[in-house]
Amino acid sequence: MAVEAYQIGVDDIVQVSVWRNPELGITVPVRPDGMISVPLIGDVAAGGRIPADVAKDIQEKLAVYVRDPQVAVILTELRSHEYLSRVRVTGAVRQPVSIPYRPGMTVLDAVLAAGGVTEFAAPDRSSLYRKTPDQTQSFSVRLDRILNRGDLSTNFTVAPGDVITVPERVL
Repeated sequence: MAVEAYQIGVDDIVQVSVWRNPELGITVPVRPDGMISVPLIGDVAAGGRIPADVAKDIQEKLAVYVRDPQVAVILTELRSHEYLSRVRVTGAVRQPVSIPYRPGMTVLDAVLAAGGVTEFAAPDRSSLYRKTPDQTQSFSVRLDRILNRGDLSTNFTVAPGDVITVPERVL
């Protein structure tokens, strides 16, 4: 599976460095309009573009002021996609949460981060919802078996954007 090049987003922090011209280097957030302000040349479009393209653009504009500028654009903080890469746990849990996704995280990890299930939960009717480009997939999670019997057959590895729902039992 090929990984697409990361596109810079609003609120990401980028570092621009110009070789042999440290006074032109800056570290700035991408503004809501998708622009960054660079010394000498002013605003440069960064949002929705890959770092190499932004560097090339800055390099061309700086060539008017600096002989043969060598520009690097480095992402230092990826903040624009923070909400896309979270895992949410809702329903009959002690503390519904939205937590940052971490590679290797499982359903159990996410439910424990939510403080576990409440006494009103129906943990064996829990679900994991995953949105794909075409549809939303649903997976049955037997949380009671995971928590009380160590049966990890439905302790799925979660993905960014997943939602885990623990329903309340019918009284």
